[in-house]
Amino acid sequence: MKNLVIILHLLLLGGCKKDAAISVPGIPPAETIPGEFFTKYSIFKGAHYCDKTSIKAFEGDQVNFKIKFDSTAIYQTIDPANQLDINKLIGFSEGSNNHINSARLGWSWNEGALRLYGYVYANGVRISREIAVVDIGTTIRVGIRISGKEYIFSVNEKKLVLPRGLETESVSGYWQFPYFGGDEVAPHDMYIKLLHLKN
Repeated sequence: MKNLVIILHLLLLGGCKKDAAISVPGIPPAETIPGEFFTKYSIFKGAHYCDKTSIKAFEGDQVNFKIKFDSTAIYQTIDPANQLDINKLIGFSEGSNNHINSARLGWSWNEGALRLYGYVYANGVRISREIAVVDIGTTIRVGIRISGKEYIFSVNEKKLVLPRGLETESVSGYWQFPYFGGDEVAPHDMYIKLLHLKN
């Protein structure tokens, strides 16, 4: 009996060590970055706006984020012409109307790829240009900054310059959050993760 108690104690003590991470063959481990906590933004089926859309003042001269898309970024529009519409990711308005002066990163799934865009209104004129094709499931570093009469967009190492309607040294406006459309609403639930980086 005494030997049985000793053996049980040894087994229990042996079970107190920390387990190593469990790996499953064929499934790569999730990408984790210590100390970084992404916020998940959800655009639900049938909606334009994300679940965290709010009126939030923006002051500053730039925004920088890390972003992650998953397979929910793959979609097909009802009208094939709308596949070219640019959805909005993140950005800011200058003033209260984002259709007068604003800068946003846009995204779309078309021609079998996830594409990111610079998307601006400069004195009421809408301008958009593709910046880069990116991979689903990877962490992408993006940014928008102002410089005189220009918005400077970045996606990883790629840059794009688009015109700006104002010339102030700082922006006074509102945050712009993820939005689907275009003309059509989200065809299924979509999830985007964003991590706001300090400038």
